Amino acid sequence: MNAPKAFAVLGPTAGGKTALALNIAQSLPVEIISLDSALVYRGMDIGTAKPTAEELAAVPHHLIDIILPLESYSAADFVGDCVRLVNEIHARGRYPLIVGGTMMYFHALTEGLNDLPSADAAVRAQLQAEKNEHGLAGLYRRLQEVDPMTAGRLKANDSQRIERALEVYLLTSKPLSEHFTEQKQAAPLLDLCTVALIPEDRHLLHRQIEKRFLNMLEHGFLDEMHALRRNYPQLHADMPSMRCVGYRQAWDYLEGETDYDTFVEKGIVATRQLAKRQLTWLRKIPLAHTLDPYADSDYVQTALALARQHFRNKPC
Repeated sequence: MNAPKAFAVLGPTAGGKTALALNIAQSLPVEIISLDSALVYRGMDIGTAKPTAEELAAVPHHLIDIILPLESYSAADFVGDCVRLVNEIHARGRYPLIVGGTMMYFHALTEGLNDLPSADAAVRAQLQAEKNEHGLAGLYRRLQEVDPMTAGRLKANDSQRIERALEVYLLTSKPLSEHFTEQKQAAPLLDLCTVALIPEDRHLLHRQIEKRFLNMLEHGFLDEMHALRRNYPQLHADMPSMRCVGYRQAWDYLEGETDYDTFVEKGIVATRQLAKRQLTWLRKIPLAHTLDPYADSDYVQTALALARQHFRNKPC
């Protein structure tokens, strides 16, 4: 049985993915599947640049507002939901359009999932206790001892990934890097045609990131943060939702750890760093087509033509 077709639009944050998807939707009967680990959270609208109510109403969207900020959503969850949705969208006689920039999700979708253990509350509590006693630096030193390869590719302040790598080691007695080495490539789950929006002029992207972050603040991002902290008293800075770019910096500001100007600067810098990581991922994966949203004046028409071609069973 042939894998079902889907069209993917990838790119860095603030790179124009949503606008392109909505343009495609004006000409093709598509439904959009969000490839964004931040858009899954309810109540996190402004800081995630979630599509507006009008945009969500104009085109069916999926995997947006599906969990509370207290919950987590894994790459495995995404793969299962995405493949199910692709089949359901085809059954409705429409075309699935996968749009976003969470490259870990895309990697899992296209390269397969590792056979890694699920999160273990007891182990996480143990690691949290160790972090409280010895600091994150202590956990990082331990990771350097048991899994130097993973430690070498992680930053010393990447709490979430350091703790996950140690958790995997404690649960399996095997380094995370070894699990990745043993990963097996299964048959493709989807017949994908992929377009990546990659701006060659990084300064234009950086200006857009700054403009968008300031616009978020003008539209009440900090009010949104106050509401989240009020509505979810159990929320804390180490939860995946609060590790989203912008939210962690806003959390620190509301805790009094930074002043307002420092918060704004850190929020913009963190978003630029996210875009850099996304572009690094994009350079590593085989892409069918790369378009520059700033330099290619006809990039929308090019992407639309590729989508039509793909869904009409012609080579992408």
